[in-house]
Amino acid sequence: MNRIADLQKGDSLPLIQLGPVSRLDLIKYAGASGDFNPIHTIDAEAEGAGLPGIIAHGMWTMGNLAKIFTPYLEEGFIQDYAIRFKGMVFLGDVITLKAIVAEKKDKEVTFQVLADNQSDKNVLKGELVFSL
Repeated sequence: MNRIADLQKGDSLPLIQLGPVSRLDLIKYAGASGDFNPIHTIDAEAEGAGLPGIIAHGMWTMGNLAKIFTPYLEEGFIQDYAIRFKGMVFLGDVITLKAIVAEKKDKEVTFQVLADNQSDKNVLKGELVFSL
């Protein structure tokens, strides 16, 4: 495993793959987060809202993406994290999480962070600043 301090622009951290996303994943997240919107756990509610089925909480995906940095917390910390939700995550989806060095200066490394589903459709995109 590379150290974040040794990475250069264009380098990537190891990918993390989540899934397939299960109903239990989303029920656990609802309990932990307090977000009990039924479109995340009840089929009829999601369909009644015009969705093809249950969708994952966007913050579930965002929170999981931060896991890429867990092995590096002895080097520093996540200073800033901004994302944009680009698509929905459904039950059964397999999500690949990515972090690519976009910029490095002094004691900060800026990463482009991405989450893509099994069809290579981007469902989350953003920027994360890791402070060394």
